[in-house]
Amino acid sequence: MTIPQGGCHLPVQVHFDDLDAMGLLHNSRYALLVERAISVYWAELGWNFDPAVSAFQDVFMAVREFKITYHAPIAGACEPVVHFWMERLGRTSGVYGFRVLSPDGSVVHAEGHRVNVNLDPATFRPTPFSPETRQAAELLLREAVAS
Repeated sequence: MTIPQGGCHLPVQVHFDDLDAMGLLHNSRYALLVERAISVYWAELGWNFDPAVSAFQDVFMAVREFKITYHAPIAGACEPVVHFWMERLGRTSGVYGFRVLSPDGSVVHAEGHRVNVNLDPATFRPTPFSPETRQAAELLLREAVAS
């Protein structure tokens, strides 16, 4: 996987209750770390789960696919960094690429991708992204990051 140098790098918290019996970050918690980082990014732009207060009309998004490859375990409570970007932004869905890194960025603990689908709140069927969401997401697009 070719990784863009840009994208967004956000620190996330690993808490004691995220660890398994061996003191390692439980495999299911990596997805949670990615979710937290992406949620913080969008919240800082004004996105909210509540359509009445969100700066974006697109608030109903579902994860269609999540793929992760684990490379090195995370041991103990710490503050790794999630690096993420948009691989592709389609009409109704977007693909995030991501890496979970050590705090100094020297170790790739895990990497993968996540596909989100924008849903119509009335029908829960895929619907095109609004221009506002598309404009904000394009800041993370791999092509934009590379330039």
